[in-house]
Amino acid sequence: MEMGSGAEGSVGCFRLSEALRALNALLLAAPRAHPASVWFKESRGRKLRNRDFVAPHEALQNLFPQGQVPENMINGMTHLQIAGVPPIRSCKQTEAGLVVQLERPAVFQQVLSHIPYYLKPSSASSGQNVILNCVPLHGCKSLESLRLSHLRAILVADHLAAVLRAKGVEVRLVPALHNEEIKYFLHQMKIDWPTLLVTSSVPDAILLLKQSLMDCIYAEKNEAEMGLQQKQETNAFCRVHFKEFMEKQQDLEGYDPNLDVFLVLEGNLRHLAELQEAVAQCLSAAESCRVIHVVSCEEEFQQQKVDLLWRIVDTGAHTASQKHLVCGPVKVLSSLSPVGAAHYFELRRSQMHKASFMKYGDLVQGNAWDDTINILTSAAIRFEMLATAHRSQITINMEDAAISTKGTKGGAFMMYNCARLATLFGSYHNAVHQGLYPAFPPTSELNFSSLQEEGEWLLLFNYIIPFSEVLSQSARIPMSAKGVRITANTEAICKFLVKLSMDFSSYYNRVHILGEPLPHLFSQMFARLQLMKAVQEVFHSALATLHIPPLKQI
Repeated sequence: MEMGSGAEGSVGCFRLSEALRALNALLLAAPRAHPASVWFKESRGRKLRNRDFVAPHEALQNLFPQGQVPENMINGMTHLQIAGVPPIRSCKQTEAGLVVQLERPAVFQQVLSHIPYYLKPSSASSGQNVILNCVPLHGCKSLESLRLSHLRAILVADHLAAVLRAKGVEVRLVPALHNEEIKYFLHQMKIDWPTLLVTSSVPDAILLLKQSLMDCIYAEKNEAEMGLQQKQETNAFCRVHFKEFMEKQQDLEGYDPNLDVFLVLEGNLRHLAELQEAVAQCLSAAESCRVIHVVSCEEEFQQQKVDLLWRIVDTGAHTASQKHLVCGPVKVLSSLSPVGAAHYFELRRSQMHKASFMKYGDLVQGNAWDDTINILTSAAIRFEMLATAHRSQITINMEDAAISTKGTKGGAFMMYNCARLATLFGSYHNAVHQGLYPAFPPTSELNFSSLQEEGEWLLLFNYIIPFSEVLSQSARIPMSAKGVRITANTEAICKFLVKLSMDFSSYYNRVHILGEPLPHLFSQMFARLQLMKAVQEVFHSALATLHIPPLKQI
C-alpha cells in the first residue's frame, strides 16, 4: 500500500511568507513603526529547538520604548488566525527579542496530510506566454562546435522552461534542433529539446524579412555600397547601421554603446524567422508574449545586434520588450585549449563509472548500471553548471578527484539520498509482505505528536513547507526591470537540494525509522514514514525541474 498522500479537495496551505507578513503587520502598527521587516524565520537546528520566528531586540528598540512590546500586542500574535499562517503556540519576549513558536503537531498534521499542495508553486501565472530563445543553438552546426559555455546556456534555458511551466506559464523553446548528433547528445543529458522540422512558413518569413530590409532606411541595399569585405561573405545579405536607429529610441537602456554596423547574414534572418514563427504561435493562443534570449557572455554583443535588427524589421510589442539572460563564462582548470561539451560529458561519465566501481565493485555492470551511470553523470553536470548564479563565472575541474559519489554538494549525493528513500520504502513494503509490519493506515489516523526529534521539524520547516515558494521564486523573472539584461534564480533549486540532502542525510544516519516490529512502536514509525514520503516527493519534484529522473537504488 502507498504512503498516505493527503486528502483530496481544496485546502489552505501554510506559507512562511504569509506568516512573516502577518507578524510584521502587527508590530508595524506601532506608532514608531517604519515600513521594514522586523521578523526573521529561523533555520538552524539549535535555534529551532525553542523558536521558529524572531523579531530581534535591536529592531524592537526602534519600535517601542526600551524595546518592550505591549502585552496586548503579544497576546494578539498568540491568537493570530489568518489564512496561510500556521497556528501559533506561544509568543513571548526574551533577551533575544520577541520569539514565536508554532503549534508543531498541528502543523505536522496539516502539512503531511496534504503533501501534494506543497509541491506546487505558491502562485500561478496562467495566461502568460514566454519564448525562450537559446542563442547558442542557432550557431552550433555540429556537436564538435558545442562548447561548455553553450551547454551552460542550454541547461539554464531547459531548467527555466521547467520551472515556468510548473507555474502555469506557456513556454516555447527556440530554435528547433536539426542536427542528429546534437539531438542525441542532449537526449543523453536528459534534455527534451524540440526537434520539429522547419515549417514552410520559415522560408516565406525569410523572404519577407529581406524585403523589409530592402525598404529599410538603416540598411545598405546593394553590393556596391556593401564594399569588398561584405562581398567576400558568401551568405551576406546587407549591412545595417544601428547608430541612427538607437538615437531615435527611448527604451534601449543597457545596450552596448559600441553597436554600430551589422553585417546581416542568411543565418541571422533564419534566426529571426524562427522567432517570428514562435511569436505567431504564441499570439494565436494569447494576446501577448515575452521573448527572453538565453545567451553566453561571449555571444551577448552579437545577440544585441540580432535584437536590434528584429526591432527594426518588426515593430511589435514582443520585440520592444526583449530581454537577455546572460550566462557567465565557463573556465576549465589546467586546460590551454577549449573543451567541447561532448568531451566533458564523456569524461564525467568515465569518472562516475570509476567512482561507482570503487564503491560497489563488480556490481557495476549491465544495462541497469549503464542507465544509472548516465543519470548520475547528467546530475553531476547539472549541479556543476546550475548551482552557481547564471551571471557568475563557473570553474570546472576536469580531474578525477573532482567527481565523487561521496561529496555533499554534487549531483551524485542528491541521487544517493533519493535512492536511500526508495530503499527505505522498499524495505517497509517487503516487511509488510512478510507480516512484520501492518499496512499503512489512513493519514487521518496518524499521530504526529510523536515527531519530537530535532531533525524532523527542521525537514518540515526548512524544506517541505517552503518548497512551493522556492519553486515560485525560481520562476520569477523581472521582465519589467529597466535595461536589456534580466536575472533569474536558476541556481535556487540546486542550492535547495544541496541543503536538503545534507540535513536529510544527517537525520537518516541518526534515526532508525523502521524500528523493531513491536506494536507500541508502530505509531511513531508511521508518522516518520509519512514525513519521509513528503521529503521524497519534494526531492522528486525538485529533480523534475532539472529533468533528472530519481534513482531507486545505487
